[in-house]
Amino acid sequence: MNATAHDFTATGVPRLHGKRALITGAGSGIGSAIAELFAREGADLALLDLTAAPARAVGEQLAQATGRHVIAVGADVASSEQVDAAFARALDALGGLDILINCAGVNVFGDPLHTTEQDWRRCLDTNLAGAWHCIRAALPSMLAAGYGHIVNIASVHGHKIIPGAFPYPVAKHGLIGLTRSLGIEYAARGIRVNSISPGLIMTPAAERYFQSCADPEAERRRQAELLPCKRIGRPEEVAYAALFLAGDEARFINATDLLIDGGRSQIYHD
Repeated sequence: MNATAHDFTATGVPRLHGKRALITGAGSGIGSAIAELFAREGADLALLDLTAAPARAVGEQLAQATGRHVIAVGADVASSEQVDAAFARALDALGGLDILINCAGVNVFGDPLHTTEQDWRRCLDTNLAGAWHCIRAALPSMLAAGYGHIVNIASVHGHKIIPGAFPYPVAKHGLIGLTRSLGIEYAARGIRVNSISPGLIMTPAAERYFQSCADPEAERRRQAELLPCKRIGRPEEVAYAALFLAGDEARFINATDLLIDGGRSQIYHD
């Protein structure tokens, strides 16, 4: 993954100067796009992925390109023990944490009655419990500082149901609920918790789906035609939203979910 391949525009004064951010799922896709934009905007980073190697590859490129302090840690977010160990390393390396981006996730789509217990647990443990494990590990230092911005990457599946996508929407509805609950719980103590719900974004996972189709280009065109804007979203478009929500410009936005789907979820029928 080329961590500097995204189409970002210089914004002048770095918007995250002096901030320290931990980004999960940072080895590719939306996570790596957020990592790149945050580094360009002056943040020091801890990049977490299932194994440290993809995060390290992204981090090395970003450190060289931006001069920011970037470390990589490996952890399965479904394991609270691994998360606690990874966060301890990150907090020690960064000296604290101002921003947490929960981007780690896994696609689990299927028929409800054919969903195995293993698939159910894998989906919920990664997409919902994983975010909670990371938030729980980040909160003590944020609460001690009286400052912290948390952004969870949810999904349009947390708003609309697509048949055959079970149990993924269950986890994403839960993640939006977690966002709202914790945002209210800790609002008076300087913590904001928001979420972003992307629609179809051209990530490696989306590309793998297209390549699995009999005619990848035809499926790509079909999916684009479903969108009012007639194009598929890009990871950097989600990253810009994360930058806004993670920054002080959004300090009065809390317990809120932002849909980024080109307007698709607003269509009743076409």
